[in-house]
Amino acid sequence: MQNGSVIRAKRQCGPDVWEFHRRMVLGSVEQLVDETAARQAVSGLGIEFNRGSAWLKTRSTTVSDLVSHYRKRELDPDAVWKTHSTKVTYEGYLNKWILPRWGSYRLVRVNAGEVELWLRSLSLAISSCAKIRNLMSVVFNHGIRHEICDRNPIRLVRQSAKRKAVPVILSASEVQKLIAALGMRERTLVLLAFGTGLRMSELFGLKWHDINFQKNEISVTRSIVFQVVGPCKTEASQKPVPLNSRLAEALKMWREHTRYSKVEDWVFPSQGARGRRPYWGQCLM
Repeated sequence: MQNGSVIRAKRQCGPDVWEFHRRMVLGSVEQLVDETAARQAVSGLGIEFNRGSAWLKTRSTTVSDLVSHYRKRELDPDAVWKTHSTKVTYEGYLNKWILPRWGSYRLVRVNAGEVELWLRSLSLAISSCAKIRNLMSVVFNHGIRHEICDRNPIRLVRQSAKRKAVPVILSASEVQKLIAALGMRERTLVLLAFGTGLRMSELFGLKWHDINFQKNEISVTRSIVFQVVGPCKTEASQKPVPLNSRLAEALKMWREHTRYSKVEDWVFPSQGARGRRPYWGQCLM
């Protein structure tokens, strides 16, 4: 917010004024002689903004203002409340869907009925609409915690998360046909996914020292999303995963085949990065 737009606005009576985000009057040009002085005034306001932003607690506060406060507290790169993948997902929903539609709305004008109709009009999967609805509710709850707003209209928004169609599940014979058509790296990856149920982020986060061939188990201690290493999604994910003997043989064959087979190497390393990073999972999948 401190780096937002500062403009000089004309008045019908009296001297021009400096405005922040076209709403908040910082002072007249007689009080603040130039833009530098106006931006210094914004910096002073930034202290209050970080404490709860008294000026935000007005009827002119918009959804965009509230989202800016939420981003600073919850989605900042240094914030530890959310994983990297969650931050990326939230930013995507905010930038592509929520802010374009609701950013200029004053908080007092947002109502459950209008949000509900809007969600039903989106050509998205029901699960995506549910995630958008839930994120909007999270943002409003954030506003209540910081006394920026006193209500959460999204609580009354009805949005099902039930799938429209049954997901496609491969049979054992279909998996066999798939495996037969793949190269060694991809075949090993599919066998791991099919035999362990690990998430894609957990598969690409594996290192050779995570695989215990003596005990026939895999220790899942990290996940990787968009090349950023982080913790697993849930505590349950960190429990050792049983390793089938045939799957263990496939992993041993892959280890003999790959150039990166040391205990600290990634199981599925990127050739382009010379093994320093795992392969970019989204591309391979």
